Amino acid sequence: MEKWDTVIIGSGVGGLAAAICLARAGQKVLVLEQHYVPGGWSHSFTLNGQRFSPGVHYVGLIEEGQSTNELYRGLGIANDMVFFRMNPKAYEHCLIGDEQIDLPAGIENLKQTLVERFPNEEKNIREYLTLVAKVSYELQLMPKLKGWWQKVTVPFRTKNFGKFALFSLKRVVDWHVKDDLLKAVLNIQCGDHGLPAYRACFPVHCSVMSHYFEGGFYPMGGGGGIIKAMTNGVKRHGGEIRVKQNVTKILIEDNKAVGVQLADGQQIRAARVISNADPSITYLNLVGKAHLSKSLVKKLDKTKYSVTSLILFLTLEMDVVPHGIDSGNIWMMKDADGDQNFRDLMDDDMTQGDCFPAVFISCTTLKDPVSYNGKYHNFEVVTYVDYDKLPDFGDGDYHSETYKTFKEKVTNKLLNNIEKAIPNAKQHVVQAELGTPKTNEFYINSTNGNVYGTEKTLSQVGPFSYKNKTEIENLFMCGASTLSHGVGGATHSGVNVASIILKCTPQELMVEDADQKLRIYDAEEPTAWPDWVYVKREDKVRNFKPIANVAADPRF
Repeated sequence: MEKWDTVIIGSGVGGLAAAICLARAGQKVLVLEQHYVPGGWSHSFTLNGQRFSPGVHYVGLIEEGQSTNELYRGLGIANDMVFFRMNPKAYEHCLIGDEQIDLPAGIENLKQTLVERFPNEEKNIREYLTLVAKVSYELQLMPKLKGWWQKVTVPFRTKNFGKFALFSLKRVVDWHVKDDLLKAVLNIQCGDHGLPAYRACFPVHCSVMSHYFEGGFYPMGGGGGIIKAMTNGVKRHGGEIRVKQNVTKILIEDNKAVGVQLADGQQIRAARVISNADPSITYLNLVGKAHLSKSLVKKLDKTKYSVTSLILFLTLEMDVVPHGIDSGNIWMMKDADGDQNFRDLMDDDMTQGDCFPAVFISCTTLKDPVSYNGKYHNFEVVTYVDYDKLPDFGDGDYHSETYKTFKEKVTNKLLNNIEKAIPNAKQHVVQAELGTPKTNEFYINSTNGNVYGTEKTLSQVGPFSYKNKTEIENLFMCGASTLSHGVGGATHSGVNVASIILKCTPQELMVEDADQKLRIYDAEEPTAWPDWVYVKREDKVRNFKPIANVAADPRF
């Protein structure tokens, strides 16, 4: 029987960050992943030679000295990563009805852009965006406050957070802004936490907005580029990662986690276990109610998970640049009533109607210039749905005719959305494969195929979120349902859980190394690319193989 210091269930960025920190501290660490590739929501995969990333569409605070940059440097993986700066003049394109409003990098640039478009709201725009920045700063400051004096002065140091923390995003925006279109623009990044303004927690939205105030960046290789750097980091320090390892039970003895059991019956013993799975999978499926307190069972019963998604993985053979497509994301909404659009997404029959009321569009071959083969452009087209509104596909056979018909109707509907941005795109489709909530469930093993872990409402974030240290001795959790969601938040959760195990602060686990440095290039500035980018692109062109007669992929 194998024996490890720490076994980690799931290889999302939280689990991998914890593995790096623990292995670097000298622990014998094993990461188990049920998928055939590591990464969780951050993994990448290929369809007929074309790469897609279902969960990573941009990352913020990547510039030197900013928090995500420092995180990767501190983990010792920065040298293994390359990021491309998305269009700094429009890293987000807001297509709302017939209006297009672009969001530039830099908070002062953003203020000026919105003031020029909404001159009557100048005072409100400047006050609101300043408030967002202050609330986010105070939110990040609170865990760092130490000592009696700093804790006593918390109300003064975090006065903006304290004043607005208990209100919804809609309430705060309505207090500051009058124009409905402007509200829609300011709330457009609700898609990054999956809640409409009337239900979203204002501080969470502040954190998301401020994360991207200085622009968006895309990793070379998509999400898989981040995962490759992290898995290399784990292995470099002696840790081990195994894929196709389906954990079916966390072994509990005398209320202590002592290891895990795999689907084939194999048991792996460990001094401690970290679960990167969501709370319901961890506690209900792997631990079992018999080992849980009544209060935890009650909390699990009340827990709500975030939205799930439909994702179209699309390849077009056409030049999309003349249609205004660039490295910036596209947020497309039917009109300025974001709350109603969200209700429609949750309530409507997914197969009915011509278009979805709201979608997100990402062109990865323009975000990651290395990936372009000179012929095909790849897109991920995402919209959110209510898992409970999925049709009944019958007896669990999701490759049935009913399931295929569902996918065909939804795919066509999403292609209609694409044609609003790229006219006649349907005539240039090389492949279009739909990932459904069932796909998410199967590959990510998330409850109801959720995208962001627990729903980020006020009652489920901050002090009400699931803790890294559980009530079961030697069992810990990390991931989007604990500290925070997103690539950065989930990675920090892994560092945090490692610090608890190693009895130190997260800051102490960030190793300063002057030789660690992220390479950052402008996706929109070919003249600034190093020679190796051109060499890789030439290899893609030289090795190009056309896709023909593509059948539906059975993996979906």
